[in-house]
Amino acid sequence: MTRKLFVTTALPYANGPFHIGHIMEYIQADIWVRLQRMLGHEVNFVCADDAHGAPIMIAAEKAGRTPQQFVAAVAAGRRQYLDGFHISFDHWHSTDAPENHALAQGIYRALRANDLIDVRTIEQFYDPDKGMFLPDRFIKGECPRCGAKDQYGDNCEVCGAVYQPTELKHPYSALSGATPVLRSSEHFFFRLSDPRCVAYLQDWTQDGRLQPEVANKVREWFQPGPDGKPLLGDWDISRDAPYFGIEIPDAPGKYFYVWLDAPIGYLASLTAWFAKNGWDVDAYLADPALEQIHFIGKDIVTFHTLFWPATLHFSGRKAPDRVWVHGHLTVSGEKMSKSRGTGISPLRYLEIGMNAEWLRYYIAAKLNARVEDLDFNPDDFVARVNSDLVGKYVNIASRAAGFLAKRFGGETSADVGVEGRALLDGLRAHADAVRELYDEREYGKALREVMLLADRVNEYVDRAKPWDLARQPGMDTALHDVCTVCIEAFRVLTVYLKPVLPALAAAVEQFLRIAPLSWADAQRALGRQHIGTYRHLMQRVEPRQLDALFEPAPAAAAPACAPAPAAAAQALPGGEALPGGEALAAEIGIADFAKVDLRIARIVAAEPVEGSTKLLRLTLDAGEGRLRNVFSGIAGALAPEQIVGRLTVLVANLAPRKMKFGVSEGMVLSAGHADDKAHPGLYLLEPAPGAAPGLRVR
Repeated sequence: MTRKLFVTTALPYANGPFHIGHIMEYIQADIWVRLQRMLGHEVNFVCADDAHGAPIMIAAEKAGRTPQQFVAAVAAGRRQYLDGFHISFDHWHSTDAPENHALAQGIYRALRANDLIDVRTIEQFYDPDKGMFLPDRFIKGECPRCGAKDQYGDNCEVCGAVYQPTELKHPYSALSGATPVLRSSEHFFFRLSDPRCVAYLQDWTQDGRLQPEVANKVREWFQPGPDGKPLLGDWDISRDAPYFGIEIPDAPGKYFYVWLDAPIGYLASLTAWFAKNGWDVDAYLADPALEQIHFIGKDIVTFHTLFWPATLHFSGRKAPDRVWVHGHLTVSGEKMSKSRGTGISPLRYLEIGMNAEWLRYYIAAKLNARVEDLDFNPDDFVARVNSDLVGKYVNIASRAAGFLAKRFGGETSADVGVEGRALLDGLRAHADAVRELYDEREYGKALREVMLLADRVNEYVDRAKPWDLARQPGMDTALHDVCTVCIEAFRVLTVYLKPVLPALAAAVEQFLRIAPLSWADAQRALGRQHIGTYRHLMQRVEPRQLDALFEPAPAAAAPACAPAPAAAAQALPGGEALPGGEALAAEIGIADFAKVDLRIARIVAAEPVEGSTKLLRLTLDAGEGRLRNVFSGIAGALAPEQIVGRLTVLVANLAPRKMKFGVSEGMVLSAGHADDKAHPGLYLLEPAPGAAPGLRVR
């Protein structure tokens, strides 16, 4: 039976480019969607930019743009990632689109008509300089538990305490530095504590729609609190102007909180996609056979398993059939962090020429249906891709195609012999098992199964020894049969790998001169076929490529969403050249500068880094009674012997950064022109005579 599937991934916040966590989620969903399409099911796969909220409004203001201009610039950079990693969304939209405004307001009216909206007066911090109420993350002060300074309004990053912004000592606005004042304001609440909502959500979250570990975690919200009532409380869905968002009907100056309208963006994107094709979206959503499926990360479970289904159900709409949650991506066992050098830039991955399908395969090989973190280990990445994809899978075609071209005019044989038929029947017999594993999102198990089948094929080739058959008179028929078995086995394995490796599968289809492969093609024999010229289908990963991925990227031009378009200009308005070829950075306060601890350091030793043309490994004495290890991208400008013994300036409180070559414990400062091609040269900062290691630069 043909399934009807409405599939989404979590909406990325439109305050910057995609990070590797986004790409991991999109790959997971895309593999599942591609399988369903190969099975002949009807799939609509959509997503959108999450475009609203105070952070975007504030970032746009700093950039000298309207919020609409800001998010449009971010959206303009999405396509290179989606195309680059072969993500097959049918439609990409924005939560600031007209469809989302209309849907959000309509859903709100339905909730209000269902007596599930309350209006209450609350007190919250207000910035008198900016003239706005402050979100928790824009209020800072001293932790009320441990006294740590510069902590956010909702939790302390030093002791881990969770508290209300009003509990902070000496609070200040992170936007203006002003002392905030308490002001009263009317807010709108979705009454999730209503017995109707509690009863519905208890049933919905425990009826098999969620993974067991997610259902167990969500169950905690229905436990009684100190007052005997469920911990599930009412949800504040409003924010006060100024705010970039969707206006609440009949409430001037009030806007929907971003998490109210963001998931509605799934429906808005689908609506826009259907309108583009002239289809009836209301009839589609009303179809009882429709399956609505969301792929999300574990950090947004509450919104998608409590707020979202209640919003849909009590506004008269269909709730999700499945919410599939995945874990986070770590690098070499550590949480991703730019400051520690444990992040992976997906754009840099593509820019340095790494094959997107290496990453698709590696991520898939580690994914399962549980909520487990996935670790990217560079050495394992190289070994797994080279062994599985090149050594086992692609190798099958390369071992046979040359003989078929040279000895048999590129044509396969009609019969393959008893052993060949048995091998191929065995491969085809696994089609249902592999399909079920993919469908259950057990990608790692599916790929292990496929690689075991590839091992069988390579063992067959090793026994048959086509290279020996080619040298023996009278063995042409046997050679022809063996090579045909290889090509047919390669085709079957390609069917099994196509959801993960769509671009490689397309190249195989072209090589074999066949129509795009469906899942059913695994069970059909190819028969006599005239194949094309074999060209190498995939290169091996070189360790140096991983070194380049984790190297600090060279300074790049400002991204599309960066502040102030003038920063990219080459001259000031009056025609004067910009200092150093670039505009000055945004203004900061003395408190911001004081956070950077600059110290005099002596370069005790310097040496090239094997595998890198840009880095030098510096050993520094910063007067601490120990030596520091710092990697610096100055190898192209300065030789080690030129700098040993010199004093320089060290950023001493920069978080340690884990790199392929070791841990870098700071950064040395140097100067250079923005256009380093027209103005080559890099100048290491050096203090005047008399300075000594450990002195602070003030």
